[in-house]
Amino acid sequence: MSENTETVFVVEDDEAVRDSLELLLKSSSKEVRTFPTANAFLESYSDDMAGCIVLDIRMPGMDGMELQRRLNEKNSILPIIFVTGHGDVPMAVDAMKQGAVDFIQKPYREEDLLKKIEQALEQDREQRKTLGQKQEIMRRINMLTPRETEIMDRMIAGQANKVIAIELDISQRTVEIHRSRVMHKMGTHSLAHLVRMVMSVKDRIDAS
Repeated sequence: MSENTETVFVVEDDEAVRDSLELLLKSSSKEVRTFPTANAFLESYSDDMAGCIVLDIRMPGMDGMELQRRLNEKNSILPIIFVTGHGDVPMAVDAMKQGAVDFIQKPYREEDLLKKIEQALEQDREQRKTLGQKQEIMRRINMLTPRETEIMDRMIAGQANKVIAIELDISQRTVEIHRSRVMHKMGTHSLAHLVRMVMSVKDRIDAS
């Protein structure tokens, strides 16, 4: 199996749950790889990975939230579905604000999980398709106003809305509006995906 084969990556410390998920996914004709710890997945991670991650939010050592943060730093576009216990729902909501596509609460119905996985895989396909269409990315960038381009550059540099507002001497609400317009015009909901899109055409931007 090559790195870019569409795969469901299961990161779960409970061996019984891990084995059960592997069996479920294989019975649904999905490629699956399992990892007992967040560190084990991080050590295997590469930009070429395609598919999605089913990630337990609470694990010993590095937890799911920390793994998500590390992957965001690497500009990973792999969609993440968090698996949570009842008390973890506020954490899962916070994780979605950081880019996770969904969460599912234990105990869950297998049909519900499979549906969420299928949606995440479709999102990953669309994101990777976009990354392969450099002309389309440039068209979208050229649709941005000068202010939106400036905001996008600062977003990609990792600046928070508050910092952008201070440095440009505009309100934080104005930054939020511009940020929303950038994401809409670029056709993405993910900052990591936006970064990857812009980086994929950096040579064309520099030459223009």
